[in-house]
Order: sequence, then structure tokens, then C-alpha cells
Amino acid sequence: MSIQFNVPDMSCGHCVQSITTAVQQAVPGARVAADLAAHRVTVEGAADVERVRAAIAAAGYEPQLVG
Repeated sequence: MSIQFNVPDMSCGHCVQSITTAVQQAVPGARVAADLAAHRVTVEGAADVERVRAAIAAAGYEPQLVG
């Protein structure tokens, strides 16, 4: 399963690393891909949208589900 979020306040490599780490801690084994230019985060291997959203929010960002 693939989940996509728009993360408007993701603006640098540090942001990408913070989000990636947070998601992988919340959902072990998840594959996280970030498109910094598009402010888009794609998570594969996670079935719980709310868990991923909460992990990104806990890292200090405001994720918006793309659907």
C-alpha cells in the first residue's frame, strides 16, 4: 500500500531526514520517499494512514493526505 502526503513546510534535507526517521520508527520496514521540490512524501509498506500522519506531525510538520 502506498500513502502520499503533501508536507508544505518540508524545505530541506534535514526535514526529509526527520520525517523519514519518524515514519520508520512508527512503522518499521516502511519505505519512505520524499520529493523535496514537490513537498511530497510517499510511504510504502504502511497500512495505517493515521499512524504515518501522526509520526510526521510528531516530527514537527503538518502533513496533508493526498487522495
